[in-house]
Amino acid sequence: MIHTPSWIQSTVLGVSYLAFGVGSIPGWQMNRATIALVSAAVLIGLGTLTLDEAWQAIDANTIVFLLSMMVVNAYLSYAGFFNLALLYVLRFTRSPLGLLGLLTVGTGVLSAFFLNDTLALVSTPLTVQLTRSLKLNPVPYLLAIAGATNIGSVATLSGNPQNILVGSFSGIPYNEFALALAPVAILGLGLQVGLLWLLYPEVRSLQPCPPPSLPRLRTYRPVLIKTLIVTGLLLTAFIIGLPLAESAFLAAAALLVTRRIKPQRVLQQVDWSLLVMFSGLFILTRCVQELDLLAGLTPWITHPAGLLVVTVIVSNLISNVPAVLLLQGGIPPDGTQSWLLLAAGSTLAGNLTLFGAVANLITVEAATTAGCRLSFWQHLRFGLPLTAMTLMLTYGWLVW
Repeated sequence: MIHTPSWIQSTVLGVSYLAFGVGSIPGWQMNRATIALVSAAVLIGLGTLTLDEAWQAIDANTIVFLLSMMVVNAYLSYAGFFNLALLYVLRFTRSPLGLLGLLTVGTGVLSAFFLNDTLALVSTPLTVQLTRSLKLNPVPYLLAIAGATNIGSVATLSGNPQNILVGSFSGIPYNEFALALAPVAILGLGLQVGLLWLLYPEVRSLQPCPPPSLPRLRTYRPVLIKTLIVTGLLLTAFIIGLPLAESAFLAAAALLVTRRIKPQRVLQQVDWSLLVMFSGLFILTRCVQELDLLAGLTPWITHPAGLLVVTVIVSNLISNVPAVLLLQGGIPPDGTQSWLLLAAGSTLAGNLTLFGAVANLITVEAATTAGCRLSFWQHLRFGLPLTAMTLMLTYGWLVW
């Protein structure tokens, strides 16, 4: 390891975050996970941190909580829970407006308790198939899923990775977080339905469509029953205030003790790249703190409005997870309002553009695979006003 001038280290950090924001390096087979890992290795080599300091920078609670929730989500997905829940919701109405409302509410509620990326992955193909069978334009319904997965996940600490980070850093209890931000999620989902009603006249009809040909439902009953029991106990542990990471870890361990599903099938569903990315970003964040590169932002993030604006901008430049990691160092541990603004702002900022959140990209890719195209401009026409309205709602609710 060598010790280099701070300007060289700062330049490496700047290039790293630029590449991370783009998501790749032209001409090289690198994604965000490898960019974060390689950047961390280079900065350790340059002497910004020692290897021991880099290892200590990785927050074990966050990594364990995220890994455990991925395992729980994998079992729920294999058991058929998500498809079962969505198909059950869709049996209540066949009108275009009713379908839009139910998809929004159903996806939003599920995203509040389970990682939103999973919901985007399983609900998109079902929505494309359903809208085709009803001869409806799939675009507003795909937008509803993309928006609802982000807005719904605002409500709880287990809804998305950035909320998990905020919970780990702030120590805000699960119930307190939900009481503060669940109203934002509920009202935000209502705003979303109203906006799509304005933008797409064809969804305003309350006339029922012909009965759709729904896909054949496949569930694995023994696995489903066990997973629902374990998940119910996990949510109960969250509600009564037991430690989040430890509770999720025990739930994942209970599910992994099974005779019915080979472990490699479950572990293949774990997003190991995301865990590697988180670890690398923890190290990059510690490097930013060591070099004191965010001193100029301190006056901004000490004010609620400034914090919200900076969070939205940084989240859309480098994505919401690294934004939370970068900005958390300027928030005091007891600054509950600031932590809530950081969590809500980084999540709702994901609706601004198609590239603002991983859930958006998953929706687009899954829709493309199913033969339906959702363009950047179609999303921006919807996402820009939705983001503005939900952020104003958040500020009004948490500050005023």
